[in-house]
Amino acid sequence: MEITLDLLQDEEAEDLFRFEIENRAFFEQWVPSRGDSYYTRETFLKRHRELLAEQASGVCRFYLIKDPEGNIAGRINLVDIDAASGTAEIGFRMGEAYGGKGIGSRALSLLLSTDSTVDKIYAKTTTVNKSSQKVLERNEFIHMGISDDEFEMNGEKMKFVNYEWDRKK
Repeated sequence: MEITLDLLQDEEAEDLFRFEIENRAFFEQWVPSRGDSYYTRETFLKRHRELLAEQASGVCRFYLIKDPEGNIAGRINLVDIDAASGTAEIGFRMGEAYGGKGIGSRALSLLLSTDSTVDKIYAKTTTVNKSSQKVLERNEFIHMGISDDEFEMNGEKMKFVNYEWDRKK
């Protein structure tokens, strides 16, 4: 399936809100919850405007991963961009209907090949999120270790797994 990465825009707020609500239970199996208030229209729209302001300032870029029909398949974000050092952190999430199809790997590859402003990217995922670990490793992220801090999510103990990607290597 062909995909596109579209920089987050104001007019996509409602579609993104629907995407987040439809996939909430799925996402919360793998990552800590954003909390109930995030899923109210008022809070979501306020946060959406805040993200657009952050993006305009240059400290982050939020992309929507879209299928050929223009439906949101997922999100991929560069945050804490430090232009001086050429570093950023990455986060991504695929909607449940799009998982297991290689779309996450293609989206990350597309981002890495088109965004040349960042030379080093840091990522982390949970020890139980094997799919995200595979996406990172398929895109030449190097496993840097597992955090010492353990936490519980959904009744399961886990830790964060840290990764790093370096364009210059």
